[in-house]
Amino acid sequence: MVAIQWYPGHMEKARREMSDQLKAVDMVIELRDARIPKSSRNPMLDQMAQGKPKLILLSKADLADPEETEKWLKSLGTKPDQKAMALDLQKDNSYRQKIVSACLELTEPKRQRMIRRGIHPRPMRAMVCGVPNAGKSTLINRIAGKNQVRTADKPGVTRKLVWIKADPNLEILDTPGVLWPKFSDPKTGSLLAATGAINEDILNLEEIAMDTIHMIRLRYPGVLEAAYGAEENIRTDVMLDQIAVYRHLAAAGEQPDRKRAAGLFLHEMRRGRLGRFTLESPDENENSTSVSE
Repeated sequence: MVAIQWYPGHMEKARREMSDQLKAVDMVIELRDARIPKSSRNPMLDQMAQGKPKLILLSKADLADPEETEKWLKSLGTKPDQKAMALDLQKDNSYRQKIVSACLELTEPKRQRMIRRGIHPRPMRAMVCGVPNAGKSTLINRIAGKNQVRTADKPGVTRKLVWIKADPNLEILDTPGVLWPKFSDPKTGSLLAATGAINEDILNLEEIAMDTIHMIRLRYPGVLEAAYGAEENIRTDVMLDQIAVYRHLAAAGEQPDRKRAAGLFLHEMRRGRLGRFTLESPDENENSTSVSE
């Protein structure tokens, strides 16, 4: 696996602002990529959230293996102060009320405490967090019912914290996508890069593509070979050559253009054109992802 790190200055600034705002919120909505639910979990959020209730939303569920998604939902939904849901943010518009209801259910103990003290409950406040390009802004626009924040199919679009009134009883805070200073496992960085959470300007796309091809072939044998007309059991680098040949991508001297093949493969994989893949299992210990300074 290629070693990757991406923690630009705006992420550190956002982390400090989020840490300050968490004192004023009642719960956390954490978006993870359903294809990589472990690697798209930011371990800093657990440290920052200070035991607040959490709703975990597995975004891009339409691109993930549905059987694996069900396993992840069962694994993530075992704590009394934590719920998990899977979402297709682009096509499913029915989840708005489910999310609002889940948030109000998780914060009901706090509402009841306020009532017992004779305080009229104010709207509950939820901070929406996640790695870059997980779909936070799209989610907020769907919940709010209008385009409140900018969206784009690339990381790093949201750069500031924005409060949105989602419901008479719920306010949500949009935050920038934030990673953490150092990945303790190179696989984490490679998976984040493969799914579009890391700025491609710093990446060697050939290395990322070969890592991703290797991981997909381990979990879904024969799928890529069928998609690109390749022989089974060929080396990963040869597979990249085969993709170039199959898609008629030639470099100087009519040699297969690996760079363009890598970019095309990642583009097709991210959009689900090669099938639905989940590249991590809940059997792998979720708590093994740690923050490294």
